[in-house]
Amino acid sequence: MCGIVGYIGNRKASDVISEGLSKLEYRGYDSAGIAVYNNGNIEIRKHKGRLAVLEESLAKNPIDGNLGIGHTRWATHGEPSDVNSHPHFNEEKTIAVVHNGIIENYAELKEKLINDGVTFISKTDTEVIPHLVSKFYKGNLLDAVYNVLDEIRGAYALGIMAKDSPNELIAVRKDSPLIIGVGDGEYFIASDIPAILKYTRDVYFMENGEVAHIEGNNIKIYDEKRNLVEKDVFHVNWDIEAASKGGFDCFMNKEIHEQPQGIKDTIERRLDSNGKIHLDDIKITREELNNINRIYIVACGTAYHAGMLGKYAIEKLMKVPVITDIASEFRYGQNFVDDKSLVILVSQSGETADTLAVLRDSKAKGARILSVTNVVGSSIARESDDVFYTWAGPEIAVASTKAYTTQIVSLYMIALDFALKMDTIDEKEYKKILDEMRELPEKIQQILNNKDYIKDLVKDLVAKEHVFYLGRGIDYGLSLEGSLKLKEISYIHSEAFAAGELKHGTIALIEKDTPVISIATQSYLFEKMVSNMEEVRARGANVIAIAKEGNKVVEKVSDKVIYIPESSDFVAPVLAIVPMQLMAYYISSMKGLDVDKPRNLAKSVTVE
Repeated sequence: MCGIVGYIGNRKASDVISEGLSKLEYRGYDSAGIAVYNNGNIEIRKHKGRLAVLEESLAKNPIDGNLGIGHTRWATHGEPSDVNSHPHFNEEKTIAVVHNGIIENYAELKEKLINDGVTFISKTDTEVIPHLVSKFYKGNLLDAVYNVLDEIRGAYALGIMAKDSPNELIAVRKDSPLIIGVGDGEYFIASDIPAILKYTRDVYFMENGEVAHIEGNNIKIYDEKRNLVEKDVFHVNWDIEAASKGGFDCFMNKEIHEQPQGIKDTIERRLDSNGKIHLDDIKITREELNNINRIYIVACGTAYHAGMLGKYAIEKLMKVPVITDIASEFRYGQNFVDDKSLVILVSQSGETADTLAVLRDSKAKGARILSVTNVVGSSIARESDDVFYTWAGPEIAVASTKAYTTQIVSLYMIALDFALKMDTIDEKEYKKILDEMRELPEKIQQILNNKDYIKDLVKDLVAKEHVFYLGRGIDYGLSLEGSLKLKEISYIHSEAFAAGELKHGTIALIEKDTPVISIATQSYLFEKMVSNMEEVRARGANVIAIAKEGNKVVEKVSDKVIYIPESSDFVAPVLAIVPMQLMAYYISSMKGLDVDKPRNLAKSVTVE
């Protein structure tokens, strides 16, 4: 959410920053801007809309200079507009700032500055920062920044430059991701690694409270008390080409089709020579597992839905109670986390603000933290006790697909390994389930090979205003994700309901031709699900069922059926989500919408 890029070196800063911001478009934004030191002044360009608007402005009227900062903004305070766009500046335009996050006490700071005679022009919280820097600046930019940090509260990543400090760039990180790229006589700051991979693969990961002071060819990194910090350079070994569309019309379509490979990599890379799961650097012993009396799985959005399936797997295999919760609610409730708790956090980006806050709160209470994430070196990964990386590869589309399925597989693998250690399953059951999981890539490919049938099936749904999803047990958790995929990229109102709750109010919404997607993959609940499908169909619903191959009974209670390959109840949900991903993609595409960048949404939610 929002993107920062900054540069100091010998290149043309505006070119580097523009290129970097283009690699951060996946984060979601509504405006873009840039500030560059040029011929003794700071030149600022910023515009509402896509990055292309800014790039057109720079093409018509280029800005020279080798020091600059840029930003793509996702509105939090103040509507999307040229004025509210970043960078923000003081009245004299001698200080420029880009900011990700939220300044929680901006209102009181703004009031004080107005009383001092400062005039504000935007509706943002960020604008207090350049005015505060200007207030404290006495010839030493680093001194001024530290004085500002004493004044502000909240979450922030900052890039700061000053007219009177033409060889300096300052970066600050607190609860919002920021990295430093190290080149040959040049430095980069960025919210995420893809922004700088064209120029360097060597980076510093900034930790909370750290301030990077780049002056000419030198860099010093300080902690919040201004002590020097020694940091190791991390070398990035993955290729930015993995983030290209590869011939697909959009990233979401590409990423749906990458799921067989992502799941295969997630599983096969964790198997030892005996074909058993090896959980990388997770070193939880049998004794430590037996000491755990409760497991929490905490996440947001799609990752939370993956956690619901993870709960099912852990309880089934480990026989330990599991509580799943949404991070933004969990952190404020009476959650009873203690030193006998295992808290499993799931986050695609590893930077999700609410999930990161749960990590820190739970760790302070003595809990062990295990994170499942897709991003090496992310904040959640670095601060967890144990990390399980999904091998999904870069996921660019805002609507998560391959990250979700690899998260489920990761949680299943954790459950399997822990259950075997605890003797709650035997070797035979362990092998049977693992073998079924290893067949998932081939079976998902079979579903993808049937995509034309799904494309044809959803044509009647494009003009619908409402679509409902039904499921029981683990299929209910799955229906929540299917519904989310549809609403977030097609803008069709969609809700998921526990099928057993139909008669408790939900069925009042069913009328003639109401589309109802019914998920029926669980054998022990199938008869119950059939009854629910008959109930809605009797009231005129247009029922589309998702069921296992060979299940002819489902055809009698539905209008159309999407079959998934025969599989156990345990792994069936990983297969059943794929048709729903394709349905959402095709409907959005048929409506002519931006599949990869749905309105109002961002890929990485780094503010509460």
